[in-house]
Amino acid sequence: MADLLDIQGANPFRARAYRNGARTVRGLGKDVGDLLAHGLDLTTLPGIGTDLAAKIVEIRETGNLKALEKLRTQVPPTLEDLLLIPGLGPRRVQALYNSLNIQNLDGLERAIRAGQVQELHGFGAKIQEQILAAIASQRRKKPRRLRSVVAPEAEALIAYMKESRAVQQIEIAGSFRRGKDMVGDLDILACAQRSAQVVDHFVNYPQVTRITAQGNTRASVVLTSGLDVDLRIVDRSSFGSALQYFTGSKAHSIRVRRLAQGKDLKLNEYGVFRGARKIAGRTEASVYRALGLPLIPPELREARDEIDAAREQRLPTLIELGDLHGDLHVHTAASDGHADIMSMANAAKKLHLQYIAITDHSQHLAVAHGLSEKQLYRQIEDIDKANENVKDFTLLKGIEVDILEDGRLDLPDHVLAKLDLVVGAIHDHFHLSRDKQTERILRAMDHRYFSILAHPTGRLLTQREPYAVDIPRIVEHARARACFLELNSQPQRLDLTDGDCRLARDQGVLIAIDSDAHAPNDLACLANGVLQGRRGWLAKSDVLNARPLPELRGLLQATMLGN
Repeated sequence: MADLLDIQGANPFRARAYRNGARTVRGLGKDVGDLLAHGLDLTTLPGIGTDLAAKIVEIRETGNLKALEKLRTQVPPTLEDLLLIPGLGPRRVQALYNSLNIQNLDGLERAIRAGQVQELHGFGAKIQEQILAAIASQRRKKPRRLRSVVAPEAEALIAYMKESRAVQQIEIAGSFRRGKDMVGDLDILACAQRSAQVVDHFVNYPQVTRITAQGNTRASVVLTSGLDVDLRIVDRSSFGSALQYFTGSKAHSIRVRRLAQGKDLKLNEYGVFRGARKIAGRTEASVYRALGLPLIPPELREARDEIDAAREQRLPTLIELGDLHGDLHVHTAASDGHADIMSMANAAKKLHLQYIAITDHSQHLAVAHGLSEKQLYRQIEDIDKANENVKDFTLLKGIEVDILEDGRLDLPDHVLAKLDLVVGAIHDHFHLSRDKQTERILRAMDHRYFSILAHPTGRLLTQREPYAVDIPRIVEHARARACFLELNSQPQRLDLTDGDCRLARDQGVLIAIDSDAHAPNDLACLANGVLQGRRGWLAKSDVLNARPLPELRGLLQATMLGN
């Protein structure tokens, strides 16, 4: 809390209070839980008042701190990675973030090599050398990859493993199963009649380039792509508990085990035990049920507040791909797409969608051959004709209009008024300050014809950092303005993040899960967005394009008339 408050630039006395409290607890030399059990009043300890004492008790009892989770929605979580670099304290990280919008190690390395960091106070040549050496050390650690890149490898490997008749049950666990946008490796669990035979089958997979470990029930390999894969063979009676154990984040697992301890139970990868008797473990549902909880979906097992929500019957029924009725961000060859209107419509129909919005780029984005007023009028006519020729399907008229540096939209009102929806997007001036970028977007959202904010942070995973923007303010403004935010399903975007989706959901702001398709096959990217939405706790009711067309039209019209 102290570190993040310092990065945020909060009142220094608040950060100091948390840091002093942490130092006091660390210096006790005894477990706080034991001291509390023996009646210790935390407020008698130096530097710990009533509020801080309550937070310590919350951490002890739940393994979590709601105030910390809220703070992490206001400060980019990747900044915490910078704090792991020797010599980078909270104040230096704050300077890097506020002055240069540096949010992770990649951005920091680029800024140092470009000579930008040396302009900041307190970053002399020596400290820069130390930082680069520490980053190089981090580089030698296991890299993380786009989940979308890993997914085909994972599916092919699982298909290969199922060719062995000895395999009775097999699942991927870990961060991949939780649906994280980046994954470091694959953890595979299997049940088998003959464990050694399955292990042998695994290590002989044609894509294995190196075997790093092999036993009767476990093996580790490296694929030709460099991806590390671990296989564990478990007893069928323990498959559910092993899957639960190896799927959740470390923090989630800690909280679940503490919950078990509070019920005088023992929980591990082999099952749930009361004394020496095993009472659950064959299925994940049985594990959670033994703890008095409903099954928690894998995507939610991140130690946010899913356990409290499960206990209080507040878990959402998460969005499914089949809940989507349409796609509100689709491009054609009229700008930078690769197919005509009817080809995109027919591809969408094959996916059982009922509508798509044609949203080619506006004229400002010249590199994407954006449409001029005249070209957009012509496309409107083409869409009307297409609607006459397509059955049981509707094409909506839209535009992905550039948000200019001053917040104006790239096309005049008399053109935008002819459309069903207007998707606003930022494609330039990424390096504006946090306040200026936020104000730019807020002004655009105030436009009377503004419908949806596309890819709200502008990030491109592994390629481009998100621009500095105050997402909580954007969400609050979207709620007040009654417009919508996009969850862009392109695998390198997945923008909004899961945390931002949760924030929008909690504020009652509807999310459009869109493919940003530029070709018929791109429509399949909707599955990526749905998975990200599930991580963000989105239910069907939280998603704009999970509405049937008549309801969608009403919401879009209300937005355009609302200002």
